[in-house]
Amino acid sequence: MDLDKIKNIYMIGIKGVGMTMLAQFLASKGHEVSGSDTDEKFMTDEILQKAGIPFKEGFSKDNIPDNVDLIIYSSAYNPQTNPEVAIAMGKTTLSHHPQPLLGQEGSSFKRSGANEAPIKSPLLKAGLGGVMTYAEVLGEIFNQMHGIAVCGSHGKTTVTAWLGYVLMKSGLEPNVLVGSNVPQFGGAITTGESNYLIIEADEYQNKLKYYQPKGVLLNNIDHDHHDFFPTKESYVEAFSDFVKKIPKKGFLVANFDDEDVTRLSGRATSRIISYAIDNDASLMAYDIKNDPLTGSAGSLQAGSGQTRQFFKVKMDGEELGDFSISLLGKHNIYNALSVIATSIELDVDLKDIRTHLADFTGTERRMSVIGTFKGATIIDDYAHHPTEIKSTLEGLRTANPDKKIIVVFHPHTFTRTKALFDEFADSFREADKVIVLDIYGSAREKQGGVSSAELKDKIKEKNPNKEVLHLPSLEEAEEYLRNNIQRGEIILLMGAGDVFRIGQALVD
Repeated sequence: MDLDKIKNIYMIGIKGVGMTMLAQFLASKGHEVSGSDTDEKFMTDEILQKAGIPFKEGFSKDNIPDNVDLIIYSSAYNPQTNPEVAIAMGKTTLSHHPQPLLGQEGSSFKRSGANEAPIKSPLLKAGLGGVMTYAEVLGEIFNQMHGIAVCGSHGKTTVTAWLGYVLMKSGLEPNVLVGSNVPQFGGAITTGESNYLIIEADEYQNKLKYYQPKGVLLNNIDHDHHDFFPTKESYVEAFSDFVKKIPKKGFLVANFDDEDVTRLSGRATSRIISYAIDNDASLMAYDIKNDPLTGSAGSLQAGSGQTRQFFKVKMDGEELGDFSISLLGKHNIYNALSVIATSIELDVDLKDIRTHLADFTGTERRMSVIGTFKGATIIDDYAHHPTEIKSTLEGLRTANPDKKIIVVFHPHTFTRTKALFDEFADSFREADKVIVLDIYGSAREKQGGVSSAELKDKIKEKNPNKEVLHLPSLEEAEEYLRNNIQRGEIILLMGAGDVFRIGQALVD
């Protein structure tokens, strides 16, 4: 695909975090980008508005502009569920053509209705056509650049942004695409003049198959997305196939404290840079300490200098000295090691790595302090897998040993909740109180099979001395907190849905 020949781009499902990220990137490269999505408000609404990217709320066959050069659609939608995708792909009675024709030079398709003008598309080479999924387009861009993919079950967003920030501040001028807003980027992306493209590479639906990486950061493997990967073996295989694609002149940065990552790294033909805390590896962190000021009221303000983790690093037995970070938890030591290892591989000066690693303040929806209400601190976190919940709570508890932590958990998808039911129930041990909301279902799955009431009972069974409540809606949880919050408490809103709205309502 020759992006230089494409001017007008239309994106169906533009509010999705990946789609918003891609929209920002394409707009920054001079393309005219517009799109559509539901009228539901997301955190990406503000990002799109700030970027000046117009979008329509509500899907309609008449939304698609005339003379559009490329239509990108989210894989959350298909011709059977979305009228715009149906029209774009020509697979509906509303269209004049039974099959998609956009991949053919001079072809067009028509919309029925008041405006019968044809939508014209230029020739797009490589046989992929003018209607493509988000992952296909990102793969086309990634493969034409020096692509570095950050992948794994947990930590992708943080590592992608962190590595991008260190490289940007060190003068390498990378292009970086992150699946979340990064305050220090002023959005979900940053662009530079180099050929480096660093992306958060999502494994869901095996999007990894579209990417031909020059370098890969593989943080961890923890069975997830059970609706697409029914077994752990099928999930692991997606990463295995990805690692095999790294060229001999490329590199793999691998977490050797993860058994599956260690095993899969043996399938790579590229250079391997391993990192660990507990096992032998090329890059190792040790003597990990927390700042003695932790536990103070300001300790939750990321980047404030009042909560830091300190650790030493050695590489192949050679001491690299002291490092510090403002992000909590052991999992962020692993994330930092991944960034350090990759930065060294890309010849960044160690002094720059140390400075900019310490200056990074995190991404939105990852332990983000929303504000305070009645003297309690309200934090938003995207954790939606038991491992993520447990790691986040352990880090928060270490930094705040004497504070009462109340978790409001919004389970994300019925398939994940059902498959990891016992693990979820066991992941809240460091919380003092847990409030479980009704499950935030996916548009791709059938509803049901498990309930939040059942999860509440299971959490209580595993934590008999802990107060556990089931409050079905955001509104009910907000009202409960409004009436029961006490000064000095920490309210942690967790989930991949819209649980953050509770915090916004309280702080506002």
